[in-house]
Amino acid sequence: MNLNPAQAYEKFFEGNERFISGKLSHPRQDVEHRTEIAEGQTPFAALFGCSDSRLSAEIIFDVGLGDLFVVRNAGQVIAETILGSLEYSVEVLKVPLIVILGHDGCGAIQATIASSEGTLVTQGEFIQNLVLRIEPTVQAAREAGTDSIDEITALHIKATVQELISRSTLIDSAVRSGKLAVVGATYQLALGKVTPLVTIGNVN
Repeated sequence: MNLNPAQAYEKFFEGNERFISGKLSHPRQDVEHRTEIAEGQTPFAALFGCSDSRLSAEIIFDVGLGDLFVVRNAGQVIAETILGSLEYSVEVLKVPLIVILGHDGCGAIQATIASSEGTLVTQGEFIQNLVLRIEPTVQAAREAGTDSIDEITALHIKATVQELISRSTLIDSAVRSGKLAVVGATYQLALGKVTPLVTIGNVN
């Protein structure tokens, strides 16, 4: 599947429109396609999203096996393993689009807000590490006068896009060359709708 960033973007969001309307096509999910792609993958996009069980990428974008290269963790927090995975998707798999996807009512954001208020109770040291990565965004939001979880999530998504571009020379170069676009977006759980918040690169 050889698409440019604009074509991949259109395909991505057309699938979400089908999911919203309930007119799903369930493409490339049959036995024949499973056998066909067993020897190799050619995804048309990479998705870095929250691990929330309600954010099943292939379902909410109505795509099939081999269409998306998916990387996830709680709160879509950048880490070296995430950067390496996304660089792999660009350098080796040649995806023209990376979508960073957060969602409303995010538990990781809620935990970070609770931590900043001194009310988070957890025994997991690595949960606390995750929270610490999100805290600067919560602090910035409060300084800007907002405690809204969804507004904080939007700020976190935008910050994650910028961190990806700033930390990965490979991804930054691919964007500058026009081979790649990076989109930060948010997902509304009840509506099933994905709304772009920030775009780096050309998707027109």
